[in-house]
Amino acid sequence: MDLSKGLLRYVAILLLFGSGVVVTLRVGAGLHSDQPVSEVSKAAAVLTASPEHTAKASSNIASALWTNLRHPVSLLLVQVIVILVVARVVGMFLRKAGQPVVVGEMIAGILLGPSFLGMLSPETMTFLFPPQSLGSLGLLSQIGIITFMFVVGMELNLEQIRRKAHAAVLVSHASIIVPFFFGTVFSLLIYRSFAPGNVNFTAFALFMSVAMSITAFPVLARILEDRGLTRTSLGSTAIACAAVDDVTAWCILAAVISIAKASGLSGVAVTILLTFLFIALMLFVLKPRIARLPAIADFERQTQRGGLVAMVLAFVLASALFTEIIGIHALFGAFLAGVVMPSDSGLRKFLAERLEVITSCFLLPLFFAFTGLRTQIGLLNDWSSWVLCAVVIAVAIAGKLGGSALAARWAGMSWSESLSLGVLMNTRGLVELIVLNIGYDLGILSPRLFSMMVIMAITTTFMTGPLLSLVEFWRRKQLEASVPSLSLAADQRITTEEEKKWKNCIRRKECAPDRSYQESVSEH
Repeated sequence: MDLSKGLLRYVAILLLFGSGVVVTLRVGAGLHSDQPVSEVSKAAAVLTASPEHTAKASSNIASALWTNLRHPVSLLLVQVIVILVVARVVGMFLRKAGQPVVVGEMIAGILLGPSFLGMLSPETMTFLFPPQSLGSLGLLSQIGIITFMFVVGMELNLEQIRRKAHAAVLVSHASIIVPFFFGTVFSLLIYRSFAPGNVNFTAFALFMSVAMSITAFPVLARILEDRGLTRTSLGSTAIACAAVDDVTAWCILAAVISIAKASGLSGVAVTILLTFLFIALMLFVLKPRIARLPAIADFERQTQRGGLVAMVLAFVLASALFTEIIGIHALFGAFLAGVVMPSDSGLRKFLAERLEVITSCFLLPLFFAFTGLRTQIGLLNDWSSWVLCAVVIAVAIAGKLGGSALAARWAGMSWSESLSLGVLMNTRGLVELIVLNIGYDLGILSPRLFSMMVIMAITTTFMTGPLLSLVEFWRRKQLEASVPSLSLAADQRITTEEEKKWKNCIRRKECAPDRSYQESVSEH
C-alpha cells in the first residue's frame, strides 16, 4: 500500500511540474530578445558549421549530426581517440621489434601528419585535423609536457649524481660541449639558406647547438630498465650523466630562449637574473622547507590526500607560469618543481606513479601527434635536402656519441663501456621534440629545418637499441676470444665488473671458466 501511494505521488509531481514547464515554454515562444547576437554565438556558428552543409535545413537529422560532430569538443574527442589508438598500435608493433614504445609513438605522430596521411588522403587529414582545431590540441599537449617534465624532475636522483659526480660531470659536459661546438659550426654553414629572415645568427646558432646536445633522460632510463642494466655500473653512470646533461641543457636552453625573446641586452640580463634567482629560491629556500612540512613528512599516514595533491599540482603550475612570464619556458618551472619534491617522502612516489600513467598513456601521444602535424617531410623534395638531412644526423651522432664515448674513455672506462655510454647519451627522443617545438614556436626553426631535426631525433632514438646490441655482441666476442672454453648464449649480458674480474683472472692465469661464473653471467 505504501509503495502504491509513493508511486502515485511521484506521477502527480511529474505531471504537475511537467505541465508547468510546457505552459511556460508556449508562453515564451513568442518573445524576442532586445539584445544583439553575441560574438560567442557567431564564433560557435563558424566553427561548427561545414560549408557543404550550411544550406541544409536544421530539421535534417544528418545535418544536425554532422554539425554536432564538427563541434570543437566532438572534434577534439575524435582526434584524441584516433591518436591514442594509432600510437598504441604502432608502439606495440615496435615494442615487439625491440624498440621503446616512445619510438612507436613518435612515428605514429608522423604517420598522422602531412608527411603520410596528408599525402595518402588529404581529405581524411583535413577532416580529422582541420587547422582551426589544432589550437586546442596544442594546448592539451602542452599540459601533458608540463606534467611530464614535473615527473622527470621528481625522478632526478641527486644522491646518485653526487656518487658518480666525477664521471657524470666529465662525460655529460663533454657530451654537451662537443655537439654544441659542432652545432655552432654547422649553423654557420646553413644560416643563410635555412634561418628565417627575422632571426639573428646568435639565436639560431645557440638554439641549433642546444638541439644537437640534448639527451632524452626518460627514454634512456626506460631502455636501461628494459635491458636489465639499471643496477650495473654502466646503468648508474649513464643515468647520472643523463641527469647532469638534462639539467645543464635546460639551463642553457633557458638562456637561449631569453636571448631569442628579449629585445636587447638589458632584457637578456633581466631574464637571466630572474632565472638564477628562481633557481636559487627553489633549490636553497623551498626544497629544504618543503621536506619539513608536516603534511608531506607524514604523507603515508594521511587519510585525506586529495587536498595536498591539489596544492602540489597548483605549485607545479605556478612554477611553470612564473618561468613562462619571465621569458623562458613553462617546462623549466615544472622541471624544477619536480626537483624540489622531497626524495624520501611517500608523496613523490605517489605522484610519480599516478601522473606517469596518465601522462605517458594519454597526454604524451597527443604531443607526438601535434609534432607530427607540424612535420612536413614533403618539403625535402630534392636530393640536396636529403643530403643535408643526412649531414644533420651525422653531425648529431658524431658530436653526441663520439664526445660522450671519448670522455668516458678518458674517465677510465673500458672501450666497450664507453661506446655503450655514448650510444645511450645519443638517445634524444621526446626531450628533443620538446626543444624542437620550442624553436618552432619561437620562429627560430623553419618548417623545412624543423622536419630535418625531427627525422634526426627519431633516427638517433631508433638506433640506440641496435647499437647497444652490437656493442654487447662485440664485447661478448672479445671475451670468447680471450677464453676459448667460455661460450656465452646470445641473450646473456656481462656486467663491466665481471668482465674486469674475469680478464684479471685470465692475465694471471689463476682461474678458468667454471659453473659459478656461468651462473653469474646468466643472471644478467
